[in-house]
Amino acid sequence: MAINKINVTRGVQWVEFPELDLRILCGCPADAVKHLIKRGLILSHEVQGVRCETGPNAILVSDLPIQNGEFANLAEFPVLQMLYKQGMIIPGHPNNTGRKPLLIGAADQVQSQLGYIYRGNYGLVSREEMMVAGLSQAQAEELYRIKLKFAFGRIQPTTELLNTHIVGEESIQLAPGLSLKRLRPNVFEFTYITYRTESITVDLNLPADQSYECAYPLGHRRFEPEYFSVIHSGEGDGWDANRPCMSSILTYQGSIYLIDAGPHLINTITALGIGIEQIDGIFHTHAHDDHFAGLTALMRSGRRTRYFATPLVRASVTKKLMALLGLEEHHFSDYFDICDLQFDQWNNIDGLEVMPVYSPHPVETNIYLFRTLWGDGYKTYAHYADIASFKVLRAMITDDATKPGMTQACFDKIYQAYMTLVDVKKIDIGGGMIHGEAIDFASDTSKRILLAHRAGELTLEEKGIGSCATFGTVDVLIEGVSDGLRRHAFNALQGHLPGAAFHDLRMLVNHPLSEINPGSIFLKEGDIRHEVLLIVSGRAEKICSRNNFCVNVPTGALIGDSIVLGNHPSYHTYRACSFLRVMRIPAALYCEVIQRNGLLERVRRVADLRTFLSATTLFSEGLAATTLGKIIDFAREHTIAAGEEIPLHKMLLLNIVRTGKIERMIGDRPFDTLEPGDFFGEEGVVFKIPTLFRLRATEPTTLIQIPGSVIDKIPILRWKIFEHYQQQTARILHGNVYQETFTWDENLSVGIAHVDIQHKQLIRIGNTIDHQLSTTHSAQESLLLAFDLLVDYLQYHFDAEEKLMEIYQYQEREQHLADHRMSMQKILDLQERVRQALLPTPLTFRNFFEEHILLHIQEDDCKYGALLNTKGVY
Repeated sequence: MAINKINVTRGVQWVEFPELDLRILCGCPADAVKHLIKRGLILSHEVQGVRCETGPNAILVSDLPIQNGEFANLAEFPVLQMLYKQGMIIPGHPNNTGRKPLLIGAADQVQSQLGYIYRGNYGLVSREEMMVAGLSQAQAEELYRIKLKFAFGRIQPTTELLNTHIVGEESIQLAPGLSLKRLRPNVFEFTYITYRTESITVDLNLPADQSYECAYPLGHRRFEPEYFSVIHSGEGDGWDANRPCMSSILTYQGSIYLIDAGPHLINTITALGIGIEQIDGIFHTHAHDDHFAGLTALMRSGRRTRYFATPLVRASVTKKLMALLGLEEHHFSDYFDICDLQFDQWNNIDGLEVMPVYSPHPVETNIYLFRTLWGDGYKTYAHYADIASFKVLRAMITDDATKPGMTQACFDKIYQAYMTLVDVKKIDIGGGMIHGEAIDFASDTSKRILLAHRAGELTLEEKGIGSCATFGTVDVLIEGVSDGLRRHAFNALQGHLPGAAFHDLRMLVNHPLSEINPGSIFLKEGDIRHEVLLIVSGRAEKICSRNNFCVNVPTGALIGDSIVLGNHPSYHTYRACSFLRVMRIPAALYCEVIQRNGLLERVRRVADLRTFLSATTLFSEGLAATTLGKIIDFAREHTIAAGEEIPLHKMLLLNIVRTGKIERMIGDRPFDTLEPGDFFGEEGVVFKIPTLFRLRATEPTTLIQIPGSVIDKIPILRWKIFEHYQQQTARILHGNVYQETFTWDENLSVGIAHVDIQHKQLIRIGNTIDHQLSTTHSAQESLLLAFDLLVDYLQYHFDAEEKLMEIYQYQEREQHLADHRMSMQKILDLQERVRQALLPTPLTFRNFFEEHILLHIQEDDCKYGALLNTKGVY
């Protein structure tokens, strides 16, 4: 056969063309390389006496950056495998033939991958970026020299390492006789013509009820919340196909903190019996995917997770994450509660003392020391992820300040930090050019040394230096079971029963905790229970087989409360996904507390709306009782008659269809029909852009309307809305249902990822305004809102550009500012005309947009873009 196709795992396929020496990894979610290893598609072999690996030499990325809540495109490790493990970039390697890895996909996703891989390789790429992150000029110079040493003296744009093919709406040629065409979003057809024609189809769509598969089984452990302990949640590296990547979980006085977020984080914490809502924060070391890819799990929490790192590391992580998602950097704080830490100082986090220490690495990295006072002194845990060996660091020492490398003083400081004596020290011994070696710690007299961050077994020498940190094992630094679980239970009940007397809540929370084994059904559809279960720890799922419905149940959820209030059977089956701890509250007592505190009407209203909302995709999981209660308190019902159009001000609310149907149209052309459980209005609520749609009720319809300010800072809702918006955009762009007047192409790129993102946003708003001006259905109200959004965003964009020009001392800044002021005056004049009902013609607006936006980008913005490119900023 001329084509070989293998289904590797969910959402990942392998297509091989042996005659062309082309091997395409189709789909690259987290740990795609590990799945290829498991399937034997990456093997160790020898080429001309040199040991290396086989593997893919091309990647086809998903049209959708997110599927079912998870990153769909994480090409960093597959590309690294090609460049280094296969040897395609290594000087003198027999596989270094000049051929580059090939990245294939939609223009926006290829561009996002290039930016994300670039930041994954280098982190912050200029001294100026480091200084914005808080370093002095001298510190920035020192760290930049180290970075250049890791980068072989030069930071290269990703386009010098990879070749790309953009899949548009027409068929493209990948190689002689081989073409690729998109049939519909995320479905592609390869056609290969030799002496006969062969075609295969690749579907990268992940089924709605499935997630990307974890490469390794983890089993289940019982979570014990000791006073101060380290739960070992990973000891492998990004290439270890059998173990999760190096990470730890700290427990302290009932709080739970992650150290790093590796791939398949949900699988990891579920195996340990911890729910995502129990995580109080994450301490982040750096932005490489094996410590970074699990951030999606935290972004799907019902509240913003506290994010602990130095500003330097946070800046590096933010730039990579936002490049991957195609979002602006300020959106990082929509998902995380930023808590900056200071280098080389003990930072107090609710009593836990934390010291981040700079550690040399290709990207900005801090290692951590954690301590707390006990008995006659401190108990200390050290987490040294992605350190470099002393051999590598010594080779960097140079007295020449003009050359890449480090000073002797810098080396001495790092050496002293690595050799700090502690009670428990987990170290990276991955070896090679950028990782540590166990031999460096052979004389370390810390009480317990743990070796991690490698694939394969320890050598005999390594076994004599340190211990393993097998998944799920625990090092207890200070014994004593905390009251953290009961505190969480109390807070959850307070969310369910706001305003209830303190003593009544204490009475409810006084009930014993019991354990449910993984895989156990603890409430069946159709059963009536005489108790209410409060999930205190772990993860459960809610199943409705008749509707093919299965969602996560968050920690803090009450199971059975609507049953006892309404005296009806359960509508769902509940099953434990991990070891669960639940509090069993007698139904009669729960009802009595509700009655005596006057909460019956509110609880019934919440139960009624919760039953409806929890059956929708948007609200089906991850919301704590307090959060969901707040949403319901602000929610209002609104009815619309058949044939009535939805007025524009409703688009500033998130609208969920409860009953009836809504037809969405682009102009006069039907786009789709929204049915119960579907939502609209997210454009204005979350993305702050005008809607492209007209909406009309086709039958009497009831809407649940929620103010945007209520949901705007709830990470899981933003995340799901973002995923939905990406899917909808793909349908519009690849379904030929709407012709854009202003189109983005590479001629408009200034070569700086986050500036291009802002320019694309301006084009989206401009296209919507042009569409509204061109349709007979446009109204002054809708146009005024659209112009308001354009004015606000244009001012925000100009401010961001001007700050960038100031940082990099752009010589033509003053002229550029004058152009900005002129453009703002022009758009303000158009806005005023709309306010006075003197609507501009489509031609007038197009002329303005082309001259003051598009032409300005091409002729003026590209000039400062070229300057920043010379400084490594892309």
